[in-house]
Amino acid sequence: MSQQIEKFERLKALHQRDEAFVIPNPWDAGSARLLTSLGFEALATTSAGYAISKGKRDSFASLSRQEILDNAAEIVAATSLPVIADLEDGFGPEPETCAETIRRASAAGLVGGSIEDATGDPEAPIHPFNLAVERVQAAAEAARELPFLLTARAENFLWQRPDLDDTIRRLQAFSEAGADVLYAPGLPGLNAIRTVCDAVDKPVNVVMGLTGPRYTVADLAAAGVCRISVGGSFARAAVGALLRAATEVRTSGTFAYADEAIPDAEISRLMSQEKLDRTG
Repeated sequence: MSQQIEKFERLKALHQRDEAFVIPNPWDAGSARLLTSLGFEALATTSAGYAISKGKRDSFASLSRQEILDNAAEIVAATSLPVIADLEDGFGPEPETCAETIRRASAAGLVGGSIEDATGDPEAPIHPFNLAVERVQAAAEAARELPFLLTARAENFLWQRPDLDDTIRRLQAFSEAGADVLYAPGLPGLNAIRTVCDAVDKPVNVVMGLTGPRYTVADLAAAGVCRISVGGSFARAAVGALLRAATEVRTSGTFAYADEAIPDAEISRLMSQEKLDRTG
């Protein structure tokens, strides 16, 4: 637990700095090792990336809480960095279910994670305001008993509800309920991002690398963003490279893709179990 507390303090300190930081999203232990080697300061799991690796869709129906936490535990074991997790909708609508998810996430070695207000139901995709706040409050109360940084997500823009006022209202209420970091994925542009950052009193996470406009770290920092994640985009980039390589072989009978492959010696170094023992 002492090591977990130390990681939590490191993670919390990243959110208190003046400059924005990037928290990339590995989808397994190997990608976590690679990202750790590049000098990032914390990692965040991706349910989308994990789903791809298991041949599943990224949806509440296809991913169980246990498999998400098992995957997260493997990532935690592969790195010395603080790791936070995409905890979907908390794996149930009830506030106590969200709280239990936070407790189980901490037991898996995670020092942070996100709870979103999406329901997974296309007919009613976003939880009603009061229930959404109660869910964050229950998760925050559980997090306060642990070394755990809670991110609350307002999902309107991912579910064809482009209501910036309601999104801000929800984020402000989530902050009041005890969330440490706020996140509204899918915001339509830099002006909307800046408006959200100006309207709330907690650090804001923004995702880049998915569909929509793309901005630099400097652009986002100037808009007030604290933390920048990449969601499942690194995993999709990796699958894209696989697709291009396999298509070349299948259609051309050539193997030029190997010129871009990481050398075996480099992979061996990154995946060394001796390295894991040294870094914890």
